[in-house]
Amino acid sequence: MTQWRKSSRSADTGQTDCVEVARLPLAVGIRDSKAPDAGHIALSHVTLASLLSGIKAGTFDL
Repeated sequence: MTQWRKSSRSADTGQTDCVEVARLPLAVGIRDSKAPDAGHIALSHVTLASLLSGIKAGTFDL
């Protein structure tokens, strides 16, 4: 069974709309905590690292 986790900081804000992540056999799963039955995306570890680097660098800021 896949164990989904969300940030412990989510509880501090009272927000229920959070991203959840899970370790999958060959990837990392990401899903919306408000709609867990809607499915998830799976990213390789390399792709997730690249995405997080881009987020931290502001690459995706609008």
